[in-house]
Amino acid sequence: MNSNNNFENNQNKKRKKRPYYNKKRKNPTAQENAENISTVSEAPQAPEEDMFAPDDYSNEHETSVAVVTDDTPRISVAGVRFKASGKIYFFDKKDFQLKEGMFVIVETARGPEFGEVAFGDKSVPETSLVLPLRPVIRLATPEDKKHHDENKLKEDEAFKICLEKIQKHELDMKLVEAQYTFDNSKLLFYFTSAGRVDFRELVKDLAGVFKTRIELRQIGIRDEAKLMGGLGACGRPLCCSTFLSDFVQVSIKMAKEQNLSLNSGKISGCCGRLMCCLQYEYSTYEEETAKTPPVDAVVKTADGIGVVTEVIPLAGNIKVRLNDQPDVAPKLYNRNDVKVLSRPEKKEEK
Repeated sequence: MNSNNNFENNQNKKRKKRPYYNKKRKNPTAQENAENISTVSEAPQAPEEDMFAPDDYSNEHETSVAVVTDDTPRISVAGVRFKASGKIYFFDKKDFQLKEGMFVIVETARGPEFGEVAFGDKSVPETSLVLPLRPVIRLATPEDKKHHDENKLKEDEAFKICLEKIQKHELDMKLVEAQYTFDNSKLLFYFTSAGRVDFRELVKDLAGVFKTRIELRQIGIRDEAKLMGGLGACGRPLCCSTFLSDFVQVSIKMAKEQNLSLNSGKISGCCGRLMCCLQYEYSTYEEETAKTPPVDAVVKTADGIGVVTEVIPLAGNIKVRLNDQPDVAPKLYNRNDVKVLSRPEKKEEK
């Protein structure tokens, strides 16, 4: 009898324990559902992070992976960017005669936006697009340009006010930029933070000041560097803030292939990530390295057989320590003047 009671007590205890993911969420308050309250939208923190959620501008990205043949239909599109070094988005040009540098009003997911034409007419494979494309509404008028400039002045003032509110609420976040939509229906604030931030009270304050819809977006450190700008280790302005329209995939393998120092301080940019410029010459190094005997390869030279101690891929040269002269400094040879007898075994990467 006692054993049965113990069994029932144990079963009751098990029933009482509910996993955290089964707990019901409390219904949001009416105030949290108000029109002026927004939630955080975090940008990806990986190398593939995009600049400020491009879906806000259009429902298509610049290109997509697709199979293209000679019979693939092509569409004439216009390329528009919304920032000086921002990504280019495709739009339906309609019957407008557009040229680089012109300003236009285009339809986007968040309403009409003011943009600059990067190219007026380009034939793109249909399979590389997400149809239907959003259209160019009209050419920008002087009034549109004036309104756009006024929005920029308002953004500077909004930035200062938001900074004061952040200090007031003692939030652990770094404000990066304020941005109005063209029709002033929404005000967006971009910020960085080490973790998630509870900014509900901040949004309420900002909505009370600006009387419009407020949205705060958490972005990555690469996006922050692109916005803030600065000088790189080369002494020139940052690539991402001048001409790079999108971030590229960069890996430590690129630094190894180019025989660069693996000291993180020397191959990292202002954002703390690997420098984008590591990718510029990587393909050339990869191609030339494939033609060059690797280090520790045994080669036959005009002076005898030796072992490769150093390679200079771009010059096509190698340094060889001759077996008959082990105490003599390695000699320099062109890779075309030697014959590879054996290559070192590839080490398995852990």
